[in-house]
Amino acid sequence: MSADDVVVRHETDGDEVFELANLSTARTGVTGVIYISTRQGAHGPRVRYFERAGRTQPSFSVSIEAHPKVLVTSLPDRVVARMAPEVIRWVTLNEAELLAFWDHGDSWLDEEVEAMKARLARI
Repeated sequence: MSADDVVVRHETDGDEVFELANLSTARTGVTGVIYISTRQGAHGPRVRYFERAGRTQPSFSVSIEAHPKVLVTSLPDRVVARMAPEVIRWVTLNEAELLAFWDHGDSWLDEEVEAMKARLARI
């Protein structure tokens, strides 16, 4: 497991528990880092793309749905234009796994999270 492929359990002030993983290029085939998580906040299912891992890094979000789309970005338009098609393709390939993780991953044991990550398709 690399530093870019770590699962961590977090607790927020509201006692909301969620799982997350920063998936590396080796795991996804997408150049950069794709952040996946279980349900967080009031927004719908999504992943985030970063050129480099780190919560202070600029990113863009892509919805997890039948026809994924870019939702929010803090990256330059040229980066979004170059990387969004790859991230959207990856999300499309992995929609069922990502939605299962979003909806149920907070109750999964480590072995279940690792198994899900192993099932993720690369582009």
